[in-house]
Amino acid sequence: MYQTEEVNIVLSDRINALAESQTIAMAKKGRELAAQGFDVINLSFGEPDFQTPQYIKDAAKKAIDDGFTFYTPVPGYPELRQAIVDKFKRDNNLDYKPENIVVSTGAKQSIANVVMCLVNPGDEVIIFSPYWVSYEEVVKLSEGVSVPIMGTLENDFKVTAEQLEQAITSNTKLVMFSSPCNPTGSVFDAAELEAIARVLEKHPQVYIMADEIYEYINFGAKHASIASFDFIKDRVITVNGFSKGYAMTGWRVGYIAAHKEIATACDKIQSQMTSGTCSIAQKAAYAALQGGKSAAEEMSAVYLRRRDLVLDLMKDIPGFATNVPNGAFYLFPDVSYYFGKSVDGKEIKDSFDLSMYLLTDAHVALVSGDAFGAPQCIRFSYATSDEKLVEAMERIKKSLAKLQ
Repeated sequence: MYQTEEVNIVLSDRINALAESQTIAMAKKGRELAAQGFDVINLSFGEPDFQTPQYIKDAAKKAIDDGFTFYTPVPGYPELRQAIVDKFKRDNNLDYKPENIVVSTGAKQSIANVVMCLVNPGDEVIIFSPYWVSYEEVVKLSEGVSVPIMGTLENDFKVTAEQLEQAITSNTKLVMFSSPCNPTGSVFDAAELEAIARVLEKHPQVYIMADEIYEYINFGAKHASIASFDFIKDRVITVNGFSKGYAMTGWRVGYIAAHKEIATACDKIQSQMTSGTCSIAQKAAYAALQGGKSAAEEMSAVYLRRRDLVLDLMKDIPGFATNVPNGAFYLFPDVSYYFGKSVDGKEIKDSFDLSMYLLTDAHVALVSGDAFGAPQCIRFSYATSDEKLVEAMERIKKSLAKLQ
């Protein structure tokens, strides 16, 4: 009888130290329950529920028919990079050249490129918290030291310039934040960003990575970019992409705008990791930019209505304390009211326990706040239909009422 040899697999310390993305892990658990026949409502994934606009799909089909099936330049097609330059001028009043732009396989790769190109072992990276799940893990992969600083619920979860000043040391190399923010939906206005920029002006060794992937999902004032302050612009790396505003998550196209030396470094590391982004996806991204922002604005209006719907439904649930987000498509309530409560002998110790309880009892998939640096919170995505949101909130209300 054939027997396989027992092999002792020894993985690298690097991969062993890396955590699995909790947003992906929770979505996976939800799918497993659904496969068992349960009606699971998934509010865990940061993905628009809209189809990619038709004109973008048509451009991709045309690109296939036109034979764009070969390797692309590593930093992206020249016409796409120029379109991104034009976008920055049109939307953000920022002047770049194509040499400042690097197109990558999603904004996640853009972020990884930047961190790996800037951070040496032991360098400190300040991360505005709550933060997107992958920030801390990418810093860990680069052997940097994450230094989270927490924004308070009372200040809309936004870190202040004073907090940043206190956190910077001689070892600080990079500051990372998102606006609009995943997971809180908070948006920094121009005055808040200028105050932060003035702090960073005093520390020329510190670079700034601004993640603006939710730029077009903004319910308040005009979007503000920290790169708009000339006195620190050369140290700012702006990350953006097509997944959220254009509902193009599966197309995997992101990009950075940065000083030429940083862009060249990202080009270099990408050339060894993945080479250029998918040719067809790049042609679709080019068409997205040429088509303007009308589709994004229509989707944003729907998200705003859904935000208000869920906020209204949350009023009937005791113990949820939340801000009113001005962007993205998430709510991030403090749920610590339920810690220490129990049902059927099982105690809810933290937000992970609570999210697992709501998955198994209410069949609603959420993500616990510890993944975002805020273990007292849970993230709700409202990127789904009104009907599902109403049903999900009713199920959550009933399940939470069982906790004593």
